[in-house]
Amino acid sequence: MLYQYQEFQKALLQPLTAWAQATAKTFVNPTNPLSLLPAATRIAAGYELLYRLGKEYEKPEFGIKNVVAHGKTVAINEFTIVNKPFCKLVRFKRFSDDAATIKKLKQDPVVLIVAPLSGHHSTLLRDTVRTLLQDHKVYITDWVDARLVPLEDGTFHLDDYVHYVQDFIRAIGAKDLNLVSVCQPTVPVLAAVSLMASNGEVTPRTMTMMGGPIDARKSPTMVNSTATNKSFEWFENNVIYTVPPPHAGAGRRVYPGFLQHAGFVAMNPDRHLQSHWDYFQDLVRGDKGDSQAHIEFYDEYNAVLDMDAAYYLETIKTVFQDFSLPTGKWNVGGKLVKPQDITGTALLTVEGELDDISGSGQTRAAHGLCKNIPENKKHHYEAKGAGHYGIFSGRRWREMVYPEISAFIRKHAAKGSSGSATARAQAITKKASVKKVATKVASKKPAAKRATAKKHA
Repeated sequence: MLYQYQEFQKALLQPLTAWAQATAKTFVNPTNPLSLLPAATRIAAGYELLYRLGKEYEKPEFGIKNVVAHGKTVAINEFTIVNKPFCKLVRFKRFSDDAATIKKLKQDPVVLIVAPLSGHHSTLLRDTVRTLLQDHKVYITDWVDARLVPLEDGTFHLDDYVHYVQDFIRAIGAKDLNLVSVCQPTVPVLAAVSLMASNGEVTPRTMTMMGGPIDARKSPTMVNSTATNKSFEWFENNVIYTVPPPHAGAGRRVYPGFLQHAGFVAMNPDRHLQSHWDYFQDLVRGDKGDSQAHIEFYDEYNAVLDMDAAYYLETIKTVFQDFSLPTGKWNVGGKLVKPQDITGTALLTVEGELDDISGSGQTRAAHGLCKNIPENKKHHYEAKGAGHYGIFSGRRWREMVYPEISAFIRKHAAKGSSGSATARAQAITKKASVKKVATKVASKKPAAKRATAKKHA
């Protein structure tokens, strides 16, 4: 009944949140006499906060309309390449009317971002996509909310995840493809490539694995401890519920998004409380920049999806309880997953120094499993000062992690384009280094001088 209660609560809150939003606008509308009251801005801020806390958060759009690539602004068109019941393969195609730019765009490496299916929508990787589009052709896996998938489409298992990744690799073409997996998908991506290698298929040129639980036994975090301290039956009996009508997936057993969101917040309650208090203060002060940043972050953070129960429970058991991948006991569709069979795919692992979701060494463990990849095709990078989200979003992603990934991809680019690829990689790395130095120098200036420099920039 918990899911039904949640739906009832949502319906109950809709009139309240709509009223709160309208009232907030009333007290800041200059044509309304109420806006002249001494406490008008504080009252408006309070109602705006109430609206934000009670509203329903829908899946956001990627909303990437253009990026700067090769020194030119190019238009972006987002469209679906492959449409499966539980996932869409989406491409972000770049367009330009400049012949020289078009030629450069065509020479850029192809990247498939495998987004996590662990609560948030794929749009959480918007910054990842936008940054990669500067120098790459980009595809992404866009997972579908399980409550929207009709029962007749069947259940979704961890094995299906692996097969989906393989199908997407084949659809794009493995020969010149570069995989980038973020967090949870590092495990099924490694399995997908391993099985393709075992079958004698062409495997992707590179695979980059970022902050994922390849071996969750190393430096266990709160996430790992929760999965190991509770039995499989506990998860099955306490977090799995049935989707109620009128959703398209009514009758489907899922791990509901609202429970996942509660878990996310419970990991850092003080941080979220402070963030909302700061948002209230920003609204009172009229600080539109910081308040907008808060809105954008929580529009994404609070939008969650349901996961099919079979997939979720199998992930708990396979990845976090049995450690089937690092112990060499994982079978997908009756075939043993053997990372040692991968030989032609270059491997880059990325970890955040302060990652509290995938602990230190969990992702790097892929190097030991892929023991037959030549050492000159392996690299590990630790992003200093970066937490889990910092390795794929924000300043540290753009200035520290992205240059490493782009340089690695171009280093292992197809033979014949290696010269231009290397030059491009060096240019990207140099650009990031210059920006980092400039930021460091600016941070050492007195506050007044920084303000003056910013004013004249």
